[in-house]
Amino acid sequence: MISNTRYWFLLLLMVLVYISGMFVTLFENDSAQFAVMAMRMVQENDFLSLFKGPEEYLDKPHMHFWLAALSFKIFGLHDWAYRIPGILATLLGAYSCFGLGRLLYNHNVGKLAALIFMTSQTIVLGAIDVRTDAVLTGFAIFAIWHLVAYIEKNSLFNLILGSLGAGIAFSTKGQIALLVVGLPILCHLAYTRKWKMFLNWKVLVGLLAFAIVITPMLYAYYHQFDLHPEKIIRGKVNRSGIFFIFWEQSFERLSGEGVGKNSSDYFFFFHTFLWVFLPWTVLGLVAYWQKAKEMIQSKFKYNSKNEFLTLGGITLIFIVISFAQFKLPHYLNIVMPLFAVLTAAYLCGLHEAGSQRTKKLLLGFQYFILSIVFIASLFIYFYIFKTGNYNKYIWIIVLGIFIIYYALKREDYYFRIITVSAISSVLLNGVLNTHFYPSLLEYQAGSTMANTIERQRISTDNIYKISKNHTWGLDFYNQRPVKIASIGQLANKKNIWVYANDQELKELRESGFDWDRQLTEKQFRITRLQGRFLNPDTRKRVIRKMHLVHIY
Repeated sequence: MISNTRYWFLLLLMVLVYISGMFVTLFENDSAQFAVMAMRMVQENDFLSLFKGPEEYLDKPHMHFWLAALSFKIFGLHDWAYRIPGILATLLGAYSCFGLGRLLYNHNVGKLAALIFMTSQTIVLGAIDVRTDAVLTGFAIFAIWHLVAYIEKNSLFNLILGSLGAGIAFSTKGQIALLVVGLPILCHLAYTRKWKMFLNWKVLVGLLAFAIVITPMLYAYYHQFDLHPEKIIRGKVNRSGIFFIFWEQSFERLSGEGVGKNSSDYFFFFHTFLWVFLPWTVLGLVAYWQKAKEMIQSKFKYNSKNEFLTLGGITLIFIVISFAQFKLPHYLNIVMPLFAVLTAAYLCGLHEAGSQRTKKLLLGFQYFILSIVFIASLFIYFYIFKTGNYNKYIWIIVLGIFIIYYALKREDYYFRIITVSAISSVLLNGVLNTHFYPSLLEYQAGSTMANTIERQRISTDNIYKISKNHTWGLDFYNQRPVKIASIGQLANKKNIWVYANDQELKELRESGFDWDRQLTEKQFRITRLQGRFLNPDTRKRVIRKMHLVHIY
């Protein structure tokens, strides 16, 4: 393992990267949407009901929103306050990777697993563009770690902790949490043949702990939906929230019913993995292949120095989620802890008994990834979003000196593989968090318009929109959802502001409305980047406009 000084220095750099991302404007749609939903809980003092705009929200359980609302209660309605629970859950996930790696292998594997997890691209992004997956991932791997500890040590304390973690994960995203926790545990039980550990009175205590944790979420669902069968949810009456979370949710995800379909590509997550596990992708694929080959050659015969939890868990989870008709890249966050432990174990084994040729080849791949990251960073600074603020270059120059030093340092290939990989993540995400995202978010009209409203001292009480299109950024940074009104309803109102796109502005004009002030901001769906937008020469062709007009 690398020295403690270098290890903690790399972790410190990553923590600074995470902190730098805390203060970036919230992304539309999901991050800003979820922040508005939690904000509404706080403002209306209603923590049992979830609303997505004017519609009642059934899709996801309450835990993520409760945690965000609690943070808002403590720190106020700030974007960085919304991110705090997700970042804390990520740190919990990193510590749990350490615990699981140490339990299954040894101390060094655990330490390296935590570093790999913290520097994985999708995990870093998940702490900036915070959705439910950050909390789900952190508590799911926490549950896996302690349930394995119970199996190995027969510890009631570990069983209770594992059950509590599983309960919080289930209360965050529903049945997928049981899948993510259950499949790796079943693989571990099948490999170790320790089924008797779940034929034990202690399991009843664990189930009780799980039930206690999920009871508040079930009560909230019961209060909002089961008590009101007359409510029409997604075109249906008699919707039971409890029945939904225990049964319907997973089938809706698999079939695309309710949430819609966006991909029938069964290999979506396989090619998505190529970027979500950067800069460790090649190492992760090699680790998976080597573990699979080792298991097949041993005919899955039990070996106390080996484990099947990571390989089996990754494989089964991949298979199940690949059949879902609605897929998004961040769904892979849940397997990153398992990949982190698997990759760490492979690298530590390579250090102890691997050939120099293999280490050198893998180091070559990591140098290649670092070079791509370096070129991408230059491209971002000097082409995509040029900057005249030369103070931003100071930290990059210092980091560049550090990179060059360790890239040229004469030491074992293993040490360079770890250092080069981790520093690649620091460089890439440091550039993204401090320059790319802030520049990109200048094209998110909702948040930029909110800043304009604050500067112009415009009252947020009288801002309307004439469509049901969501305005999450504007809603959150105004700290007040934009009111919806038809053109007919606006006819009798005076001294109001209307937030509208070009087409809606045309409709207002054709309906006889006139205005004396007009504020305009650039708009682009920033979470769906495309080449024409990233190219400064063609960017204007894909940018739309949003307007705020004063009707007197």
